[in-house]
Amino acid sequence: MLKNIIFDFGDIFINLDKTATVRKMTHYGFSEVTTEMDHLFKSYEKGLMANETFLNQIQSLFPKATKHDLINAWNAILLDFPESRLLFLEEFARKDQYRLFLLSNTNDLHITWVRQQLGGQKFERFKKCFEKFYLSHEIHLRKPDPEIYEFVMTENNLVADETFFVDDTKENTDAASALGIRTWNLKVGKQDITELELFL
Repeated sequence: MLKNIIFDFGDIFINLDKTATVRKMTHYGFSEVTTEMDHLFKSYEKGLMANETFLNQIQSLFPKATKHDLINAWNAILLDFPESRLLFLEEFARKDQYRLFLLSNTNDLHITWVRQQLGGQKFERFKKCFEKFYLSHEIHLRKPDPEIYEFVMTENNLVADETFFVDDTKENTDAASALGIRTWNLKVGKQDITELELFL
């Protein structure tokens, strides 16, 4: 019997433009993600470095960009959070049929922007729908590494086949499926989280 649902955040609740940062960074000399950059981004997403350290390292690679430029480019991926999705989630949580969790790969600069753009009241409305709110930079783990799913499962005494995970990235749902978790790889633009009950 299904008892628990774990939700991703980006492109599940908040809309993303996943190529926006790349487009903006081309103005400062960016052409492709190098191995060094990939390591840097993943380390920052795991909360293994402070904002200032991260920005300093990026600026050393793109000296034409100011820190203000870099923050704007970094946050360009983040778009709007439709009220319809929040209302759906609040109503779904009120039914109290399942234990609800958020599990997001994110970082301090992104979540700070989200709080500011949504406003404290809307952000708290969102957060209170979940029993636990897991952000990669706070728990020092990231999807699709198996350890992040195992951490959430262990900490909350969840059983894999009683748990459902929603994410827009197939790599992430594949990793969860490999642990026996039921999954929905949501197709952005074709499906919406408000259709959740069709997939349970």
